[in-house]
Amino acid sequence: MVYKAAICDDDQTDAGCVAELLTDWAKKRGYVVSTEWFLSAESFLFHYAENKAYNIFLLDIKMGEMDGVALAKKVRQEDENIQIVFISGYPDYIGEGYEVAALHYLMKPVDREKLFMVLDRAVRNLQKRKQAVVLPIDGEAVKVPVEEIQYVEAFSHYVSVVTTKRIYKLRKSLSEMEALLGEGFLRCHRSYLVGVHFVASLSKTKVTLDNGTELPLSRSAAEMVHNAFIEYYTGDGHETV
Repeated sequence: MVYKAAICDDDQTDAGCVAELLTDWAKKRGYVVSTEWFLSAESFLFHYAENKAYNIFLLDIKMGEMDGVALAKKVRQEDENIQIVFISGYPDYIGEGYEVAALHYLMKPVDREKLFMVLDRAVRNLQKRKQAVVLPIDGEAVKVPVEEIQYVEAFSHYVSVVTTKRIYKLRKSLSEMEALLGEGFLRCHRSYLVGVHFVASLSKTKVTLDNGTELPLSRSAAEMVHNAFIEYYTGDGHETV
């Protein structure tokens, strides 16, 4: 499976330690994990405004001007499925996690096995895959089965959701669609999101679907897409951090 994780901690050493543990967990479990880390809530939010496609969010509580609880509340308002894990050296804030439906509250220094158990729980929650998504189409709420979505293409002010039955056009960003669809959909290019279940083959520069449609594959996404494609069909995944 392919997962995107974010770490937010104003202590660079602590953030690096968690990132290393996340890499070890991914290797041990055979997952493809893309990890990004941020040293302040503000820097994370600046990035999050353009890219909301995270599955797992590990964050400290006591940070700069905006603390982790306030940050988690903002993220939860945008995404009800993201798995939030607080990591802190202060036990006084454990109760705050209930307000944002946090998965767990880990104390620093982070225990490797406890973190692995929490990440395993996060994955189990994420694997309860959506059967359908509801899209706002021409003033109506339309249910679209996820298994029918082949790919999503971004244009200047809207996206086209291409399914096996028809094409839907709606005013959303590609990042919003990536967050909505979740795992199983890969950002193969800055303008394309592809359902891995429809991918027939990959080359260095393109993704070919079962019906012969060809989509561009960017150099920056190539390794992640190739690993995810192999893992999806063989279970032999590799982590990417």
